[in-house]
Amino acid sequence: MTAAPGRRSSTFTRLLRHGFTDALAAERLLDTAELAPLREDPVLLDALGATADPDLALLGLVRLLEAQPEPGARRELLDTLISSKPLRDRLLGVLGASTALADHLVRHPDDWQALVMYEAHDLHPGVEEFEAGLAEATDPVSLRVAYRRCLLSIAARDVCGTTGVAESAAELADLATATLRAALGIAGAAAPEDVALCRLAVIAMGKCGGHELNYVSDVDVIFVGEAVEGADETKAVRAATRLASHMMRICSETTVEGSIWPVDANLRPEGRNGPLVRTLSSHLAYYQRWAKTWEFQALLKARPVAGDLDLGAEYVAAVQPLVWKAAERENFVPDVQKMRRRVVENIPAAEVDRQLKLGPGGLRDVEFAVQLLQLVHGRADTSLRSGTTLDALKALAAGGYVGRVDAAQLDEAYRFLRSMEHRIQLFRLRRTHLVPEDEAELRRIGRSLGLRTDPVAELLREWKRHATVVRRLHEKLFYRPLLDAVAQLATGEARLSAEAARERMVALGYADPASALRHLEALASGVTRKAAIQRTLLPVLLGWFADSADPDAGLLNFRKVSDALGKTPWYLRLLRDEGAAAENLARVLSAGRLAPDLLMRAPEAVALLGDGDGGGLEPRSRAHLEQEILAAVKRADGAAQAVTAARGVRRRELFRTAAADIVGSYGTEEQAAEADQGALVDQVGGAVSDLTAATLAGTLRAVVRDGWGDDLPTRFAIIGMGRFGGHELGYGSDADVLFVHEPRDGVEEREASQAANKVVSEMRRLLQIPSADPPLLIDADLRPEGKSGPLVRTLTSYAAYYRRWALTWESHALLRAEPVAGDEDLGRRFIELIDPLRYPADGLADEAVREIRRLKARMESERLPRGADPKLHAKLGPGGLSDVEWTVQLLQLRHGAAEPGLRTTRTRQALAAARAAGLIGDEDAAILDEAWVLATRVRNAVMLVRGRASDTFPMEPRELAAVGRYLGYGPGHAGDMLDAYRRTARRARSVVDELFYGVSER
Repeated sequence: MTAAPGRRSSTFTRLLRHGFTDALAAERLLDTAELAPLREDPVLLDALGATADPDLALLGLVRLLEAQPEPGARRELLDTLISSKPLRDRLLGVLGASTALADHLVRHPDDWQALVMYEAHDLHPGVEEFEAGLAEATDPVSLRVAYRRCLLSIAARDVCGTTGVAESAAELADLATATLRAALGIAGAAAPEDVALCRLAVIAMGKCGGHELNYVSDVDVIFVGEAVEGADETKAVRAATRLASHMMRICSETTVEGSIWPVDANLRPEGRNGPLVRTLSSHLAYYQRWAKTWEFQALLKARPVAGDLDLGAEYVAAVQPLVWKAAERENFVPDVQKMRRRVVENIPAAEVDRQLKLGPGGLRDVEFAVQLLQLVHGRADTSLRSGTTLDALKALAAGGYVGRVDAAQLDEAYRFLRSMEHRIQLFRLRRTHLVPEDEAELRRIGRSLGLRTDPVAELLREWKRHATVVRRLHEKLFYRPLLDAVAQLATGEARLSAEAARERMVALGYADPASALRHLEALASGVTRKAAIQRTLLPVLLGWFADSADPDAGLLNFRKVSDALGKTPWYLRLLRDEGAAAENLARVLSAGRLAPDLLMRAPEAVALLGDGDGGGLEPRSRAHLEQEILAAVKRADGAAQAVTAARGVRRRELFRTAAADIVGSYGTEEQAAEADQGALVDQVGGAVSDLTAATLAGTLRAVVRDGWGDDLPTRFAIIGMGRFGGHELGYGSDADVLFVHEPRDGVEEREASQAANKVVSEMRRLLQIPSADPPLLIDADLRPEGKSGPLVRTLTSYAAYYRRWALTWESHALLRAEPVAGDEDLGRRFIELIDPLRYPADGLADEAVREIRRLKARMESERLPRGADPKLHAKLGPGGLSDVEWTVQLLQLRHGAAEPGLRTTRTRQALAAARAAGLIGDEDAAILDEAWVLATRVRNAVMLVRGRASDTFPMEPRELAAVGRYLGYGPGHAGDMLDAYRRTARRARSVVDELFYGVSER
């Protein structure tokens, strides 16, 4: 029958209405001899329209009919198809969802009979039923055919909705169990002499062990072997290894019927480098001594499935006590969370948004969260010891370890994501977890999940919704019940017991769980808006605190800030609405003492953390700082009030600098840690130096105005020295300076000198008055004659002294001299005065070089603190700051007159200039730069962590771990940090020995 030209046939229209996308091709298939009698049959069209892909189902049906061996078989299939709704739904459902199973039916055209009818026990088959289905398999090929026949029945029940996703996953795991047993039987039949020597147990791991297998997945196993009575153990283990290897090949190798699935034994002790089969005692020895946290996490799902089941049961009984002690291991929670992050980081960038399993908000997030809670609380509560994710989640909710609403949402999301995964894999029976990009494939998946109005849009919307739920809940899952336990808000909800809450806090790394829980109670209890917002924030904050070296301090500091600002509307709004603010605050509060101490003195500085693009933490320019401080000085009533205002700005800006440094060093969830360590060092050094200069400028203005009005009787300039002049100040550095003045016209030198000295004395006093703001210590010991010389000199006096008395060390010290405050013209003329001294036209005489070397050697021997480990002293130790700086400065003294690039007060700039001028090789320059940056970072870290300056690594373990965290070392890697420092310093000292001391033994 052909439609009139220009008009569509009624069949064409009906096909479109039933969900066919290529109605013309469908019409042609319906016109084939096999289906012609049923072309107009509404039963067939309705059944095809109910499938995931009607076009695919119709094509598969035609192929199956064509594959029937003779006409009578075709008639039997068609008659049964039309008369039996169960067969119609199952067969067409499979054909519309899986080209791979359609191919199997075409190769084995009688296998459709397996779908005709089900007895009651067929609806939920177990291992025994599947073993019966595989019983006739005697070789790898026949095993594959029997396996696919069983798989066909599972898929039919799945796509028709007879079984849910959890039941289908359990059936797939049972089929895998039966298949492993059959494969081991085939391997044993081929080597009876090996069977006679050994006992071999196959332990299922991963999703097979957890009774939640996918359609196509590696089947993870561990093998345990023992000798039979009277047999030699070594020979028995070899025999067991041969059997295990053969069993794996039977399942994994490709034949004319394809493969079943890979059997993966890499979860065994030592992974692929370890023996395939071990005895039980060998397994235990490894787990007791060498196993990592993730290996115990994997053992959660261990289940004996094949071979000697008694031996398998012994293995599980032996390892289980070790599994439930895993949470007592140091850094347990960070280790698990770090492994999860590493999985995400290893996903190719092009795939991360399509990853159903491993991506953020994917299946692995649910599984990791559930397993983490099981390991923490399963020690005391045996009801949690299930290898099946959804069963464990249900038990966690029943015990109050997870909120019921959270558990229900995660259960729903997990079932949806697993259903998507099943449908994706079922199509071609290929192992994949990527959501396809092809619209036809997305349409098929959406329809298979019951989304029929707009399958593609609905599928993507539902997937993103569930992924968002998982992403939001998977971290909070660990922390939310802690709040419920202390806040006592949700009625009718099972809560964590006090002991369970304590266990969870210990697992998170809290040293004082009782105090931590009291802080949580204070923060989360009540019905105020403040408490409600904090209950929302705390689950995430607790995770960030746990990622630090001192969670206790983080939580305590958050309570202090909250107590100070909790009634301030902008504070709560800032944390709630600006994603960066809460995480930045958590990082800052738990990274050490300095930043929280600065914040507690003026908690409103927390607003600096809130600029979502990081702009709030950008260091401000020196001009901007001076402008603000001078304006505050102008408004103040007297010098004391003016300097108090200047010190307040300094405190706030120190906090800004420290916070930016911490956030840059730790990184955030949105932005990785700053990879360029030198950039962080330069940022801190520049910001603190600019801030110190601006503070001195404001203090100078305040003192002059208070004592003399607008004009001091003498021009006055402050010259920065040392790290100050080099723009390399750290958080705890003093301000090394020289003071220079020049009497104004008509002013007696004595009067000018008295005024200048009074200015210096008053500046030092005001900047050190005890207050809520950190003091700024002024150190003028680098002046001519040192502590014995006058504190302030005229420019003429400096010229006379340097012309007649200047020592080598003074020329050396002047390399860092730079005007920082006061009269700009006077400062410029001072630099003109000293340039010939620090950059001598003829370089350094040999005697001067020897003198500098002697001074350096004496400093190393005399100034190193007693008892300090020289190799770990960041300033005076070998390869430390002093070594690098003196080496660079010797090059400046020798070559500064000839090489303009060397005329800088900054160490890294001078080193780069020396390299550019060919005075030092590229490799040597890189070694010195790396050592100098690392030593500076160590000093900054110690100050941030301890709140007081030191040049050595702290001894206290938590403080040492915090320094490591700042430097990029994870929990438990403080030893690696110290080794790396020694290695870097040792390489630098080798360069220093050659370039500074002239020792060429490299």
